[in-house]
Amino acid sequence: MTPPLRTIGRRGFLTVGACGFGLTLSDLFRLRARAEQKDYAPIEAKADSVIHIFLPGGLAHQESFDPKPYAPIEYRGEMGSIDTALPGERFSETLPQTSRIADKLTVIRSMTHGEAAHERGTHNMFTGYRPSPALQYPSMGSVISHEYGPRNNLPPYVCVPNMPNEYAGTGYLSSAFSPFALGSDPARRNFRVQDLDLPGGVDDSRFATRRSALDAVNDYFRRRESSDELTAMDSFYDRAYSLISSPDARAAFDINAEPEEVRNAYGMNQAGQRMLMARRLVAAGVRMVTLTYGGWDMHNQVTRGMKRLMPSFDQAFAALINDLDRTGLLDRTLVMVSSEFGRTPKINRTAGRDHWPKVFSVALAGGGLKRGYIHGASNSTASDPDRDPVGPEDLAKTVYHQLGIVADKELMAPGDRPIEIVDGGRVVDELLA
Repeated sequence: MTPPLRTIGRRGFLTVGACGFGLTLSDLFRLRARAEQKDYAPIEAKADSVIHIFLPGGLAHQESFDPKPYAPIEYRGEMGSIDTALPGERFSETLPQTSRIADKLTVIRSMTHGEAAHERGTHNMFTGYRPSPALQYPSMGSVISHEYGPRNNLPPYVCVPNMPNEYAGTGYLSSAFSPFALGSDPARRNFRVQDLDLPGGVDDSRFATRRSALDAVNDYFRRRESSDELTAMDSFYDRAYSLISSPDARAAFDINAEPEEVRNAYGMNQAGQRMLMARRLVAAGVRMVTLTYGGWDMHNQVTRGMKRLMPSFDQAFAALINDLDRTGLLDRTLVMVSSEFGRTPKINRTAGRDHWPKVFSVALAGGGLKRGYIHGASNSTASDPDRDPVGPEDLAKTVYHQLGIVADKELMAPGDRPIEIVDGGRVVDELLA
């Protein structure tokens, strides 16, 4: 009756009736309860939730958060820069609305690692680890799911609209800690979350009948065997059913409940509606939301590409930060905008920029971080860190610290091998409020 740890599929996370009345979801709770726990010195959590906005492909730092207006044109590119709410600091002209809320942001201009391939850079930014041929590391979302579990009958870790890459998954942890993916883009007119409704032909009455049948089966085995596991299993099924049938959980995913003016403020497009969905989910109790937007691998015509993609991001991101701040959620919600790496210092022959992991930018907000702070700097041509370099392990360790997770804690990999949540790195104290 005990399935292997990795038999829970990502798409089966909330499926009712797929394996007998929602067994996959109850397996999540049962397996989670088996995780070994050790005593570690507690850290006071400054954040309750994380919104990770991942811009796949490699965002050009020069055309976003780290322009170089005084560099030669072959380095600075065609685009100009604009003043921000921080005296003396400038963002690219692509970010007019974000520039006005710079006093609510923390921007790292000295992110750095050594991986110029998309897959390896993505792995760094999702896990805090360099890739290893021997072990697949868990994403920050799966670690958070492992450490804290669900809240308010909602999945602890949600991807919008889908899991963006394999490194956003569980790695060596049980697939019980996989993200729940919406399966559909909230920007679509007919948006509907997959796996959150009862299957076709199953109404509330039939659902209750199935629950009664399952209770009868459990009672039969409980009377015949004295296994503690069987007794405990009832509580896992109860939690599974409470999630599926929870009106509050369903309401959290109902983006159509938002007033039209709010949806328009974010933008009726992918960037806007994905960020609005993220705000709804963390407000309801989801611990981490990872969302993606656009394709930023601009080897050709970087100016044209930025003008096409950035306006929607700029509007949505500014609306998200203002909305979280207005409702008081920003203090306890850590927002992070990242990409796998930056782009080359010089414009190439096709008016684009190529991969460049030596230095790039990450934007943060909320979650107990400083407001209106620029950390580190790249050099005059945005080719290397000039001061205060920050690696992926430092960033991950800082995020975990704000959530109250001890990043030195050891989790168990296959073969009972203890692996630290983050190996090395430091909490970047300069970022903290």
